[in-house]
Amino acid sequence: MTKDWKTRTTLVHEGSRRSQYGEMAEAIFLTQGFVYPTAEAAEARFVKAGEDEFIYARYGNPTTRMFEERIAALEGTEDAFATASGMAAVSGALMAALRAGDHVVSSRALFGSCLYVLEEVLQRFGVRVTFVDGADLDAWRAAVTPGTKLVFFESMSNPTLELVDIRAVSEIAHAAGALVICDNVFATPIFSRAVEQGADVVVYSTTKHIDGQGRALGGVVCGTEAFIRKVLEPYMKHTGGSMSPFTAWMHLNGMATLDLRCRAMADTALAVARALEAHPKVSKVIFPGLPSHPQHALAMAQMGSGGTLVSFEVSGGKEAAFRFMNALEIAKISNNLGDAKTIATHPATTTHQRLPQDQKDALGITPGLIRLSLGLEDAGDLIADLEAALAVA
Repeated sequence: MTKDWKTRTTLVHEGSRRSQYGEMAEAIFLTQGFVYPTAEAAEARFVKAGEDEFIYARYGNPTTRMFEERIAALEGTEDAFATASGMAAVSGALMAALRAGDHVVSSRALFGSCLYVLEEVLQRFGVRVTFVDGADLDAWRAAVTPGTKLVFFESMSNPTLELVDIRAVSEIAHAAGALVICDNVFATPIFSRAVEQGADVVVYSTTKHIDGQGRALGGVVCGTEAFIRKVLEPYMKHTGGSMSPFTAWMHLNGMATLDLRCRAMADTALAVARALEAHPKVSKVIFPGLPSHPQHALAMAQMGSGGTLVSFEVSGGKEAAFRFMNALEIAKISNNLGDAKTIATHPATTTHQRLPQDQKDALGITPGLIRLSLGLEDAGDLIADLEAALAVA
């Protein structure tokens, strides 16, 4: 891993592999299998594959390996394993590390599918799970015991943008001998330094900012070589959750502009949040980059940015929120995020629809809440679009 390259250089060049043709762009190796020169060579590779030797695309592929090495260099980890989706990364990291009888402590504010894995899948197989308020360090201290195997949290929660203090929670977990797994998708690998702050394993849905164009599902798990190759890889390669070479190629191309895109999106998010905070039809704005956010100081210390998403409440509940969304011209209604196009989402009726009402209430997912993922459009155009839609909300 190159140590002295800056982020943008790493995003363009790290992990590059070239064939005998010396191609400039990263090549797509669309093959599931590989040819061995002799039977003896095949036997040797199955015993132990070398640095640049591959067996089967479910185990590894040259294009996928380029992506893994590039994201590991960016994240500051020893290794990475690319997966078929963000949820394949989350479930794979958890399932590979746990067995019946183990204890997990997790923040309660999670994406619905993450909650399903923790509440339903893991507990179905005998894993004990304790949920806590992710922002309450005393709750973490009370829940994490010497028998806790791992802790799991989203560094910034979906959709209410609540932060978990990565450094403090990691110290609590490590004191008890527990592994720290951090879902870092909202923070992005550009703004977060989760490994530096104590996380052992970092998970991303690469579908979001890393792809950046809403094209392909993907995920990645970053961690130590021991965790990735000894714990995670055996589970992933036997259960089939690997990333396709074509997706890896798209993500490699997305990474070249990742820093530029995330910083532009974050600048726009701050401008939009300020405009919304001053609007009379908006009852609440949630953006860690604003001084009004209760964890603003933590966001600046942990990320140095407020991120690329803004959540806000439209006065008038669901009906007003729907009128607002239906009046938008530039921002599109969808449930993805991290896209070059600005996306408006109504979490209560879409991404978090299946949560019981008491859980929605506890998490602050109100009928008037809108989650806005800022894209690459002109900030002034977006603000004008939002204000025009609010006029009819």
